[in-house]
Amino acid sequence: MIIKIKNKDTLIAGEFKLKCCIGKKGLTKNKIEGDFKTPSGKFKLGNLYWRADRVKKPETKLFCKKIKKNMGWCNDSNSSYYNREIKINKNIRHEKLYRTDHKYDLFILIKYNYYETKKNKGSAIFIHLTNNYKATAGCIAVSKKNFLILSRILKRNSQISIS
Repeated sequence: MIIKIKNKDTLIAGEFKLKCCIGKKGLTKNKIEGDFKTPSGKFKLGNLYWRADRVKKPETKLFCKKIKKNMGWCNDSNSSYYNREIKINKNIRHEKLYRTDHKYDLFILIKYNYYETKKNKGSAIFIHLTNNYKATAGCIAVSKKNFLILSRILKRNSQISIS
């Protein structure tokens, strides 16, 4: 299955049209770390992560991983762990996955800049939750209800087309 981002505010998955939001500065073919843009292109999806203390594990065919307090995502382009899940280390810049807000109670990795990682080309691009549909730092955000619909219909070989 290929899900599509259309018109910057609609995610199409099969017969479902789901409201979404993208990066504050729109789409780009030339993503740079911290530019508030969502990368365009076609990408594989990775694990579905969830906060077991806040939500139950969703019904899905995706591989699932429980978020722990010491989990982060490396956004330090000088690190060999750049754009990878890490155990939090104060010497490596990272984004916390165990957050106080609810954005990452559920999220799915978009495998952008993942296989042949290029320094400073962007990291931590996810499909995550939103309550207000405010623009993101580069991710795609959907409501919890829509996330649960999406997680049910995605398969392990699903991809996302962002254009």
